[in-house]
Amino acid sequence: MNIDNSKEFYMNRPRRSRVGAFFDRVRRQKASNILIVFITIQILAVIFSLIFPEKFRYLSIANIQVLLKAIPQIGIIALGVNLLMISGEFDLSTGATFTFTALIMAKAFNAGVPVWIAALISLLVGAFIGFSNGVIVVKSKVPSFIITLGAMYFWRGMILVLSQAQNERFDTSGAFKNIFSANVGPVQVQFIWLIIVAFITWFILERHRLGNHFFAAGGNRNAAIALGINVDRVKIIAFVITGVLAAFSGLISTIRVATISPIQGEGLELQAIAACVIGGTALMGGSGSVLGVIIGAALLYTIQDFLLLLRAPGFYLKLFLGLVIIIAVVLNQIVRKEE
Repeated sequence: MNIDNSKEFYMNRPRRSRVGAFFDRVRRQKASNILIVFITIQILAVIFSLIFPEKFRYLSIANIQVLLKAIPQIGIIALGVNLLMISGEFDLSTGATFTFTALIMAKAFNAGVPVWIAALISLLVGAFIGFSNGVIVVKSKVPSFIITLGAMYFWRGMILVLSQAQNERFDTSGAFKNIFSANVGPVQVQFIWLIIVAFITWFILERHRLGNHFFAAGGNRNAAIALGINVDRVKIIAFVITGVLAAFSGLISTIRVATISPIQGEGLELQAIAACVIGGTALMGGSGSVLGVIIGAALLYTIQDFLLLLRAPGFYLKLFLGLVIIIAVVLNQIVRKEE
């Protein structure tokens, strides 16, 4: 085909609709596929709720408030795990960190330590756990999956030793409780904290040099080193942030329920990883987004909410979550191959 004919072919070919062009632009954005899936599920949920308002109360104020309270717990942890996975590492101890740091806060407060100091101590303990995980991983060169698996069992054991397998009360009031567990109109303040943490992590990833280092460390370690990036330090920083956010999630969750149980937080580490994977974060590192993680966390609890509203047996939750994770990983892999 010569130049004139090709030009004529291009000018005469049918133009795509504006809707088609819009969806093309959406699909090119990060986490676009899971966003489309999430919106589709929400539309279906609204339709069923309108058709069967008594049997499927998805749009009820009480149900929406439950979702807004539940999503931040896993969402805040997942935002830290996302940074770590982008840098090419895993942390299976976040659920244990969530519980142990909350228990430390409750024990310190009940022993007479001012509540703000007790909260700060819990965050520092979370940072220490993340720092120790990071140092051991980068110095030993052992896969983080194994190191943090051991750390998970260690801190779970410490939880039982410290608590003596008993629940610990954490009754607070005043400004401290209102800042972390009040209602702002129909919205629970914990959801606002999720948005704040999401914005901070988005700024780090998309607008700060450290974010570029996270992507470089997970995407191509040798190339990152050649560019002068201290990959080990970057990964330790990611571990520390993950530990702090796990502790912060434990803090605000404990304030809301006013007690900490030794078994609280079990399974949160896998749910956090699942939220990241569903949101498009690459298992091998170098790719991920904050929006994808938020949608992934919301989708996990939306599925759980659906099953509760439909009065399905509790064990169905793991079945459906397993299917969602497998489907999400396969779809994300297909999209990356196309790109």
